[in-house]
Amino acid sequence: MIQNPLLSLLATYRDRFPDERDRVDQFTDFVRRNPDCFERTLEEGHITGSGWIVDSSGTRTLLTHHRKLDLWLQPGGHADGENDVLSVAMKECLEETALSGLEPVSEEIFDLDIHGIPARKTEPAHFHYDVRFLFQNRGDEDYVVTEESHDLAWVEMDRLEDYTTEWSMRRMRDKVAGWLATL
Repeated sequence: MIQNPLLSLLATYRDRFPDERDRVDQFTDFVRRNPDCFERTLEEGHITGSGWIVDSSGTRTLLTHHRKLDLWLQPGGHADGENDVLSVAMKECLEETALSGLEPVSEEIFDLDIHGIPARKTEPAHFHYDVRFLFQNRGDEDYVVTEESHDLAWVEMDRLEDYTTEWSMRRMRDKVAGWLATL
């Protein structure tokens, strides 16, 4: 089953974050019910992969001002049939930032989120089942703004609310300290 690697990652995540059980169960149910969950043609929703990128000190994160959604978010995008969500997240982060020194902190899921995407043109409203990984930039901090973004910015963790008040973004910020303390 194409979903098995993701289901395994979800089970591990559920064990590590029991307080997120409801979200993980909803996510897992979606993946089990939909063998085509990695395809953006699934109108109900689909898997996306993204990365919470921190600088070498772990005190700043790189956010993108998303062109279509007009929100400050972490870089990421559609799986487009790929079931290796870590690879999806890495590819999207590289495409959207051009950072040369990105490294995954872990192959384990860093965060999960399910969020609605509004209808646009011929695309109906749907959900993104976003699998998020933690990346650390160990190289040059110069980035490239692509056509997918209005802008990119290195943001001090304690100034995140100047850019967004999205709960899931604050949750990822709060998780960083615990993750980096284990390195």
